[in-house]
Amino acid sequence: MDTRITKSIQDLRCQAASLLLYQSVLDNEVGQTFLQLLQTLSNSGDQISCLQAYGSYFKALAASNQSWQDFLITQILNDDNPFSQQVQQTETLPPALLAAAEQDLQALQKLYQCGSDTLSQWVQVVVGLHKPPVIWHFQTKEICEVPFYQTENWESLVSDLAAYYRKFGTGLFANRALRWQAGQLIRILHPDTIQLDQLVGYELQKETLLKNTEFLLSGYSALHVLLYGSRGSGKSSLVKALLNQYRSRNLRLIEVAKSDLKDLPAIVEKLRSIPQKFIIFVDDLSFEEDDDAFKALKVVLEGNLTARSQNVVIYATSNRRHLIREFFDDRPQVRDREEVHAWDTMQEKLSFSDRFGLTLTFEPADQKTYLSIIRHLAAQAGISLSQEDLKYRALQWATRHNGRSGRTARQFVDFLKAELDLFSG
Repeated sequence: MDTRITKSIQDLRCQAASLLLYQSVLDNEVGQTFLQLLQTLSNSGDQISCLQAYGSYFKALAASNQSWQDFLITQILNDDNPFSQQVQQTETLPPALLAAAEQDLQALQKLYQCGSDTLSQWVQVVVGLHKPPVIWHFQTKEICEVPFYQTENWESLVSDLAAYYRKFGTGLFANRALRWQAGQLIRILHPDTIQLDQLVGYELQKETLLKNTEFLLSGYSALHVLLYGSRGSGKSSLVKALLNQYRSRNLRLIEVAKSDLKDLPAIVEKLRSIPQKFIIFVDDLSFEEDDDAFKALKVVLEGNLTARSQNVVIYATSNRRHLIREFFDDRPQVRDREEVHAWDTMQEKLSFSDRFGLTLTFEPADQKTYLSIIRHLAAQAGISLSQEDLKYRALQWATRHNGRSGRTARQFVDFLKAELDLFSG
């Protein structure tokens, strides 16, 4: 093999091995197949192994739907390491940590410069092919706030990279939407794209929730919020729309199912030291008597000896004003073995919703509100029906389906839009 190729491959392998902070950038299928290909090429005696290694690299890169350069930069931006973690907490970092980050960026730039075309040419030379193997090309470069593509010396990008980490977070918390599942946080790949301007009606409730969220994002003590009221009134949509409203403000939304509320104190403690702001979203909340989830939520709402986390609030939705189901048998009666302070027990159940600092009520939509939502959504969808025809069909839909609500309005407009596009004329 050409000694220049041998020297280049050995240099790349040394650069990858020298990483002090960013090792996990290559700890994935694309990175591992890249390293395996370099190792196989350096042991050039086995031509079949070289071809197989190149095939594995090509397949992994194609599955990522990125070029090698774009993929490497994406990994750097999302990497969770001591530098990316500490830079979000303080601007004064140990000199050794800054030096390590600079060294790693230099090494990663060398790997970045080894594109798929170079690897293909090396395989051709080592294996003795008449032409190089197919090269994976993906032309579009992703828009990036850190000028990797324009900078000749990545060592100078440490401050830009630090600013990026402070703004967008790293690792798992670089994702805006997460879900607590099976005892761990997982990212939601396709969060709901609902926007605030798509939600009509309940303006006071919307304004109040926005103010409380602003308090959270600005570092003030925000209140836990209960959104309760009629089904289909847009309670859940309003909470999810906050994620899109504040996408550039370090807000994260964590969805926790009612069945997982027993883990709530542990979740809050896990988030306490993270610099981002978190809304824990609990949808359709209600409890049975002696429910462990009730006890866990009560601890978070009321507090204990542990200081309250300033970067976490709970936004819960419910169709019930009284979150704990009450039966007539629960009410105090004269009978054997009756609880002495039964009224206290019942009042504790009924007043649980009061433990939320803020309660927003969503009343059923009247006809005026329902038609206002219809007109707004129809205009956004570009539906060109006369107002009379639109009103008639909207009222007919509400009568035949789920009554007047924001959800019913959305379903009607979606159906009408598709019907007019496909079958009109």
